[in-house]
Amino acid sequence: EGKGKMRVLVLSLMAASAAAFAPSSFLAPSLRSSASVSRTRTSPLALDMKIAVFGASGLTGAEVTYQALQRGESVVALARTPSKVTKPEGSCGADAVTEPLTDPNLTVLGGSVTNQADVDAVFAEGDVTSVVVALGGKTADVGETMLTDGTGNIIKAMKSNGVKRIAVVTSIGAGDSEDQAPFFFKVLMWTAMKKIFTDKNNQEALFFNGPGKDLEFCIVRPGGLNVEPPTGVVNVIEGQ
Repeated sequence: EGKGKMRVLVLSLMAASAAAFAPSSFLAPSLRSSASVSRTRTSPLALDMKIAVFGASGLTGAEVTYQALQRGESVVALARTPSKVTKPEGSCGADAVTEPLTDPNLTVLGGSVTNQADVDAVFAEGDVTSVVVALGGKTADVGETMLTDGTGNIIKAMKSNGVKRIAVVTSIGAGDSEDQAPFFFKVLMWTAMKKIFTDKNNQEALFFNGPGKDLEFCIVRPGGLNVEPPTGVVNVIEGQ
């Protein structure tokens, strides 16, 4: 992939992690400096990456974190409440969702993505190789500009630490995918979800026309997510 080239994908949860785990020319839910890490690989897909996950306590972020660890990668995650980073229902089953997600290769930091110092702490050891942004939450709880402000902080930290690759999970209907959304969903976008979609659009704009335009980025716009066991099947609408 060329520097700064943008690929907008409408796909299932699995694709977010593919953008993070794979080389630039390869895309399989969430992501990457100079330090060399030696460890035993648990999967042939392991590529000696350290992935920073923002939003690891959410459904998508937890799945991303778990699958990265299963591939033998290291993960450093930022969550407002670290105790809420638990095993994902999709991969681990409904009975496991109350169990903490733990692994020798996992570091969970407490903090807010809207606080630059908290975001900088994720990159403090200097060995992050890629990033997954799977932020979410009710606007009433997280604010009307959390996605944009938080992602802006992440971009700033990435540039300060020489990290290039990032995958950002937004939604079908965001940006130029509005026409791909079902009509009933468009109604929600124009009414009850208007504020969150304004934030999502501004978040994406950071990569189209903002400070993230020179990063190697992948915007993931899921058309619908669930907590069923992963199938490994990825459906993609590319370049539309």
